[in-house]
Amino acid sequence: MGEAPTDEVLTDDAFLGGRLHLLQPQRGHRAGHDALLLAASAPEAGRAVDLGAGVGAAGLAYAARVPVATLTLVEIDPALADLAGRNAARQMPGLAERVRVVCADVARLGRPSGPDMPAAGAADLVLMNPPFNDLARHRASPHSGKALAHAIADADAEVWLRAAERLLAPGGRLALIHRPEAIEALLAGLKGRFGAVTIRPVHPSPEAPANRLLIGAIKGRRTPPALLPALVLAGGDGRPSAAAEHVLRAGGAIGPG
Repeated sequence: MGEAPTDEVLTDDAFLGGRLHLLQPQRGHRAGHDALLLAASAPEAGRAVDLGAGVGAAGLAYAARVPVATLTLVEIDPALADLAGRNAARQMPGLAERVRVVCADVARLGRPSGPDMPAAGAADLVLMNPPFNDLARHRASPHSGKALAHAIADADAEVWLRAAERLLAPGGRLALIHRPEAIEALLAGLKGRFGAVTIRPVHPSPEAPANRLLIGAIKGRRTPPALLPALVLAGGDGRPSAAAEHVLRAGGAIGPG
């Protein structure tokens, strides 16, 4: 990877209690809890693909937890893809050897006219952090990078789900994070492609409504969906919960139940 644009101000931020350090633009979309929650929710797998990887936060957090995994980071923005490669190279020894970065449009993946990598039907796991903000509900950011990262219609999440289906081997697993408001569109997009869907609500505090959903699914299964116990990130006193500390600081996994 080459150097990031000289006119872009970068910050160097620590995640997972300092075990992961990421360069990222000071302005625009920035990695945070969503990426770490996604990484923690994903099951262990040998060949993983992170769609919409940004600077690599979710994929690299996952690779740090699962030392057997090889990882392909897919990002459409060339500057962010460049940073993802640089971030992979600056982590723990040996991690970069397991990571490949592809600058591509998710919609073109796994197609004959698309990039050679990641290859169709070759992934055991796809992590997915689709752009969150439905254009029918939110104004797009004037900052182009943030707009790319945040603004598509909920219905367009099906484009990402189709890509995940093409990339996964039979029985491969999908892990994604999204807003509760998108659940109808997500379930519609999963239907007929994935089954054994699990839905875990994430609440910022005990009394607050869920503001994220962690969703898992298996390609080709027909098992009905299951609602899992909620993850609460902070107690009534505002302090991080034990579960949040386990995931966001210790880099632990979110259990299956």
